[in-house]
Parts: sequence; C-alpha cells; structure tokens
Amino acid sequence: MKHLIRKDFLKEGYVFATRAAEIARAAGHTRPARLASNENPYPPSPKAVKAAADVLPHANRYPDETNKEFIDALKKRHGDYRFVASVGMDGIIDTVIRTLIADGDQVAVATPTYSYYGLAVQAQGGTTVSVPRKADFSVDPEAFCRDAAGTKLAFLCTPNNPTGTTETPETIAAICENYEGILFLDCAYIEFDGTDYRPLMKRYRNLIIGRTMSKAYSLAGLRVGYAFVPEWYEPIYQRAATPFTLNMVSQAAATAALRDTVHVKKIVSVVQEWRQRFIDECPYPVVPGGANFVMVDVAPRKADDVVTELAQKGVIVRSCASFPGLPDHYIRVSIGEPWENEAFIAAITDIYQP
Repeated sequence: MKHLIRKDFLKEGYVFATRAAEIARAAGHTRPARLASNENPYPPSPKAVKAAADVLPHANRYPDETNKEFIDALKKRHGDYRFVASVGMDGIIDTVIRTLIADGDQVAVATPTYSYYGLAVQAQGGTTVSVPRKADFSVDPEAFCRDAAGTKLAFLCTPNNPTGTTETPETIAAICENYEGILFLDCAYIEFDGTDYRPLMKRYRNLIIGRTMSKAYSLAGLRVGYAFVPEWYEPIYQRAATPFTLNMVSQAAATAALRDTVHVKKIVSVVQEWRQRFIDECPYPVVPGGANFVMVDVAPRKADDVVTELAQKGVIVRSCASFPGLPDHYIRVSIGEPWENEAFIAAITDIYQP
C-alpha cells in the first residue's frame, strides 16, 4: 500500500537516541546515565502528583474543553496575556502550521535547530527555507529577515535545541519589526535561562511564544504545551485545535505544577549549577547556552564515534550529526541526576583525545 503514501513521508522522520541506548545495554549497563533526551531527571511537584491522582477516578468524563483552570493558572503566573494549550509544544506547532500554511507555502527556520518544525511543515504541504545562524550559533536579525522574506511563518528556538544559545529580546524585537510573517518563538527551555520575552507580546501582533510543561516542570510524560498568542489569532487557533486537547489528568497536574514555584526554582538552580560544572570540567569545548543541556564540540573526532564510546561506558548522549546545518563533531548532553552528570564527566575525560 506504499503507493498510497506521499513519497516525502517514506523518508526518515524524527531521530531518537535509541542506538546509543542499545549499545549501552549490549555493554552490560542495566542502569546507564540517560543524558540524551533533555528530560528533567527529577519527578514532578508532589502537588502536581496529588492533583493528577485526585481527578483520575473521574476519567470516565471528558475534560474541560476550554482548559479554563490551566489557562487561569497561566494568567496568574505570567500576567494578562492570551493563551492556548495543546498536547506538548509539538501540538502547538502542528496547530499553528495548520492555521497558516497551505500546499506550497514557505516557512523559514533558523538552523541548525529542532527538526520537528520541518517535519510538521512538510505534513501540511509546505516547504522550509533554512536561515543559517552565525558561526557562534546566534541569529543575525537583518540576515534572518532578508532570508525569510516572502515566507508566511518563521520558527526560531531560544534557548536553541541543540546549540543551547539564547537570543536577546532586542534581536527578537528587530525581527518582529521587519518580518512580514508570523514569528513562532519556541521557548521550551526558557526557565533555565531567565530571558524574558513576554513584554514583546504587548508590542507585536506577529509574535507567538511557545512554552512547555515538559522541561522545568517535569511533566514530559503528560504532554502539556501552551503558547502566548496575539488577541486576533486566539479564535483562529481555537477553531483549528483538536477537541479536548488536554486530558483531565494533564490539566490538573499542570495547573498544580504552575502554582508550586518553589519546586521549580530548586530544579532550575540545580540545573544551572551542573551546567556550569559541565562548562568548567568537560575537557572538550562547551558551547555557552541557557538550556538544561549543553552542546559539546568533540572535534577532531566524529560525534557518532564519541557517542558510541560513551555508551559503552554506560553514558547515553545525543549525536548532533542528524541536525541539518551542523558539522558532525558535536554532541548534546542533557543535565541529569548528580550521579549521571558525574558519570558523564568521568567518561568524557577518560576518552578525551586532544
């Protein structure tokens, strides 16, 4: 039945770090350090766990289709902005693309970056225009607007996956002022950096800021994403959104997690401390960044070779060779539990070749 499938969907999709895990298992590591998926190694807030458990007996009913309690919590946490929610950041991305992109439309993507943008655009019949970052992986707003001219939508991730680099609010403002399309700012990791783009929502009608509960709030398994959107765009998004996007368990957990600011601050503090230790103690150069991971330059070695050696030592990290526009001598390392982080520092030091 392959003749019924669009040919572009017969190509490889999103790349997961499964090969390294298989190597670690083959080497006899039953509990490897899992530092490949940018997960939060710490469990959710106890308040979030209790809230989820409290609503589970009522799962025979549909959830609130407006996500009101969660949206109200977002407004209390962030201020009087317009919000939409979906199943993870990817659900937000899918819906935004569905409202804006038709067959043949072009979407600009600042690269190298998260590969799902291109896959989602392709699924909607659009094509992507790569906007290369500078040598230090930052974005030149003038070059961005020039290369993105004529596109209806643009994606820019900050802190960027996989480089970890963060853009200034001034850079984003310059893009919004000179770009005629809609800029989707993916801020999945912003809690670990602290840069505040929210005031820009009051100034620009062509800006959407996507965020997630998967990272700093430890709710990756419940898939909760949300976005700040312009007032004019909110009803358009809601018409295109899948009904009952958030289930009642994820709504309850996410609402309670937002309210437990102390729990999140502790996690962010630990991540920032370990991120600095990675920068200071890794024998290979680490790209400065603001996420819960770091990107390491292992040149002159190849990323896949280093990933294999680390996996054999029981440390699973991500090769960046699959990220378009990125040379194949970078690896991405998530910040995990202390024992996992120590294992990485020891293993990368052991295999270091100057």
